[in-house]
Amino acid sequence: MIAKFFPFLTWARTYQRTTLSNDLIAALVVTIMLIPQGMAYAMLAGLPPQAGLYGAMLPLILYALIGSSPALAVGPVAVIALMTATAAGNVADIGAPGFHLAALWIALLSGGMMLALGLLRLGFLANFLSHPVISGFITAAGLLIAASQLRHLLGADIRGKTLPEVIPSFFNNIHDLSLPTVLLSAVVLGFLLWSRTGLAKLLARVGLSGPLAKLLGKTALLIAVVVSTSLVWLLGLDQHGVAIVGAIPQGLPPLSIPELDLSLIQLLMAPALMIAIVGYVESMSIAQTLAAKKRQSIDPDRELIALGLSNLGAGVTNAMPVTGGLSRSIVNFDAGAATPAAGAMTAMMIALAVVALTPLMYYLPSATLAAIIIVAVISLLDFRALPRTWGYSRADGAAMAATMAVTLLIGVEQGLMAGVGLSLMLFLYRTSRPHMAVVGQVPGTEHFRNVARHAVITDPTVFSIRVDESLYFPNARALEDRITQALHDLPDLRHVVLQCTAVNYIDASALESLEAVNDRLKAAQVSFHLSEVKGPVMDQLERSHLVEKLTGSVFLTQFDAMQQLAPEVTRACMESPRCDTKLSTT
Repeated sequence: MIAKFFPFLTWARTYQRTTLSNDLIAALVVTIMLIPQGMAYAMLAGLPPQAGLYGAMLPLILYALIGSSPALAVGPVAVIALMTATAAGNVADIGAPGFHLAALWIALLSGGMMLALGLLRLGFLANFLSHPVISGFITAAGLLIAASQLRHLLGADIRGKTLPEVIPSFFNNIHDLSLPTVLLSAVVLGFLLWSRTGLAKLLARVGLSGPLAKLLGKTALLIAVVVSTSLVWLLGLDQHGVAIVGAIPQGLPPLSIPELDLSLIQLLMAPALMIAIVGYVESMSIAQTLAAKKRQSIDPDRELIALGLSNLGAGVTNAMPVTGGLSRSIVNFDAGAATPAAGAMTAMMIALAVVALTPLMYYLPSATLAAIIIVAVISLLDFRALPRTWGYSRADGAAMAATMAVTLLIGVEQGLMAGVGLSLMLFLYRTSRPHMAVVGQVPGTEHFRNVARHAVITDPTVFSIRVDESLYFPNARALEDRITQALHDLPDLRHVVLQCTAVNYIDASALESLEAVNDRLKAAQVSFHLSEVKGPVMDQLERSHLVEKLTGSVFLTQFDAMQQLAPEVTRACMESPRCDTKLSTT
């Protein structure tokens, strides 16, 4: 029972030397990536570089204790950093004390929300964010992230939260660019882009084994940091316009609760919820993808609790909000991480670096961190997703395009809210106009199919209709109107059969609509029947008065209904040779 609440007790019992070795190697590789990435994402969030390093310490330990994914690498990520910068920037300017305070409260609020949702087992709420909306949002956010780094790459004061702000700022300040910064950015960016595939191949050519060459190929970020920092120090490039990180506080972060400001908390509630949802969805998609490769399972509610505690840990250690990172998680997986202990080991290695190595990072150029961010967000950009989605579903394509447009032109929070709103509106629109098919019997079989698609046999006294949607308040009237129309169009009608094959739920509004249909048909001396009602739906109906007042019967199958209501037609249909028609799913 205790292991259910503390999953680490389960894997700790079987922890072996080989497992320790695998976790240590994975932790070392991830640490090499996470140190520069953490500082880079802190810069993206408008926070001091140590906020990113602090976000890779206590949050990772808390996730290791509670999380269900052995490969998920929790820590600062680009999209959450951008959303944090946007939300905190609405209440204070970057660099002001209120800005960092807002970022800490965003971590605490989003962590508290995720923790509450996990404890209440409400992880399913994240499903309201459709994949096209998330994909469009992340692609647009990736473009904004890249645009936000232009000032660090070029050494010019290019600012803005949206493209309409960044583009004019770019042209207004392009003449102020720093040539040494541009050259350094070009070299670092070119090296990092080449190293994504070239470094491992080069190491393999010099005689290293494939797996080892692949692992060492992940050290490109460390190489870029060490070489660029050394160049700035040796050549004095900081005296020629190259911005550097400067002094980073040495030592572990203090544990403290941020100053309480109720008005600030109220302003941050909505963006914190958005950050919590996006962080959870991103983490779950990564964790489930990696778990599937090893046939492992991920507990969604457990993940919510673990991520919630991780962000609470970030909030009390002067860190930035965290979630699972795609690139680091893949590296963690490829490096052989066997348990969540790899994350805890990463946290300890980061802590050691903060205590011992921060003085060496003084001359680290901001351009290098910007290049690291650019390379990281390239994997977020999927421009082919929009035409692909549009070709399959114009409604989903429109939601995706709108999310991208609003995010790029107005802001990240507005873009995400627009995407969620459009997704819900499209869902309500589609389900309010359910596909309804008049069905008949396929000759020689007990199957019933759409009369508009197949050669089937019907009886003029029986109107059989199948509704391919659950019945609830937006679509109840549509079914009622369709049956009323049949009552007027079919003079010989004696029976109406509602085939409920696809009906998984009937709400109170739909129940009243069915009762109205039953009364209307009764007045016209027409019986109302139900067929193929699913067990849970039947349990619902039996708690109402519909079944006892039903003028007809409830049949197990549509064939049973037709056997009783039109026996001669059904018998003749069974004796007929089966038509050579292609059956579809509708």
